[in-house]
Amino acid sequence: MPIGIDAFDEEPEAALDVAAGTQPYRILAFLAEHDDQAFTQTEIHERTGIKRGSVGTVLSRLEDRGLVRHRGRYWAIADDDRLASFAAQQAASSASTMDDYYGEDEA
Repeated sequence: MPIGIDAFDEEPEAALDVAAGTQPYRILAFLAEHDDQAFTQTEIHERTGIKRGSVGTVLSRLEDRGLVRHRGRYWAIADDDRLASFAAQQAASSASTMDDYYGEDEA
């Protein structure tokens, strides 16, 4: 799908190239939401619903891009400036879905 030239020109070179809703996106979103913890592949599978066999492949590819890191059996979000904005975006998105637009006090 093409994008407008304005979006092309404004897109920072360091931006993440991870499409929303994909397995890499879901894993990054999960790890960004829990950036103070590290998880095993099984835990990531259980928390994201991504097939167990796919989690390892996705993590390896994300590691190749410098977006996740691991030590032993545990995986965590990488220390990368691109991920700071991704994590902030995820937090804002989560907060907006929790907003109570209809307030219980209104009748």
